[in-house]
Amino acid sequence: MGRAYLSLGSNIDAPRWLAAAVGELRARFGELAVSPVYRSAAVGFDGPDFFNLAVGLDSDLGPEALNDWLHALEDRHGRVRGGDRYASRTLDVDIVLYDDLVLSGKGHLQLPRGELRHAFVLKPMADIAPEVRHPVTGQTMAALWAAFPAGEEPLTEAPMPL
Repeated sequence: MGRAYLSLGSNIDAPRWLAAAVGELRARFGELAVSPVYRSAAVGFDGPDFFNLAVGLDSDLGPEALNDWLHALEDRHGRVRGGDRYASRTLDVDIVLYDDLVLSGKGHLQLPRGELRHAFVLKPMADIAPEVRHPVTGQTMAALWAAFPAGEEPLTEAPMPL
């Protein structure tokens, strides 16, 4: 059993797809830690704003198997693959942290996830796991968020039922 932290995002009918994903995660993994949802500008392309949140869960799957399960979840919810890496999407789910593992060179799976340097991943992580430490730097999520340059990547809380 491992503790995984996920980043979920959508910029196409976000309330529908994020609620569906959180529902499936609850059905499969049980109790979840769920952050508030935040709205931010698309990163890497011009497109509609994204809505992002973080989820913490205990997984009976190792990181590779969990990553495969999450890709199937995205596919069930309309994720289109094979286009531009930076594009609008119904659902994007990534493992940000898995215990204190550091992995690279495993295709799409990178731990810790590089997007942890962005506000749309870091702020929700700091909300649900402020004392969790980055496995490379040793800094807590709360400390990383406190050091984040104010106003660099604006976020607004976007309440939605999950």
